Amino acid sequence: MTMLRVLFAVLLLPALSVAAHAQSGERRGATPGDFDFYVLALSWSPGFCAMREDGARAKDQCAPGKGLGFVVHGLWPQNEQGYPTQCGITTRGPSRAALEIAAGVYPEEDLALYQWRRHGSCSGKAPTEYFVDVKAARDRVTVPPAFMPAAFQPSASAPITPRDVERRFVEANPGLRIEAVAVSCRREMLQEVRICMSKDLREFRACPEVDRRGCRAPSITVAPPR
Repeated sequence: MTMLRVLFAVLLLPALSVAAHAQSGERRGATPGDFDFYVLALSWSPGFCAMREDGARAKDQCAPGKGLGFVVHGLWPQNEQGYPTQCGITTRGPSRAALEIAAGVYPEEDLALYQWRRHGSCSGKAPTEYFVDVKAARDRVTVPPAFMPAAFQPSASAPITPRDVERRFVEANPGLRIEAVAVSCRREMLQEVRICMSKDLREFRACPEVDRRGCRAPSITVAPPR
């Protein structure tokens, strides 16, 4: 009986893994280029560094004195329902030329490599083209003055609602509407702002599912740059 239980558990694990990904909306191994829009994820670096649990990760991004504010986490292909990941993965990674483009966008090369494998591979583009798009998406968004590290005031660390963070981005970006912005938090601390864009990156667009997955805390704190 014991051996049968062990065998059953071993056989069940893959099925549970697939079910978990399906429940989260993740479609692993989807067809590259088969998605509806992009999500530009901008991490609030002080919040990310305050919450990280692995001291070996993001050592450059989180080094004392970096003074980073919002940095690119990723540009993610997204569907109206769910999202693709790890599409058409090959053993060949991005070229050095592609990573040089990414170096001006991501705070860490390891992050750029991870984002390419998990999300960029679903864009339907070569790594160089994808990283060019990441830069274009980042350049499309203006960070509100209150969140610029050089202008950050101690009072900005006071609790704020997720909706107020969204409104500040809307005010700073003509054409951006509240339906196209979502805030991510962890332990009631600001982690990310996610902005939805059309596939050609020319327009902001509403993304109800991304918004539903956003922060639901009544208020959050904004860790100061360090």
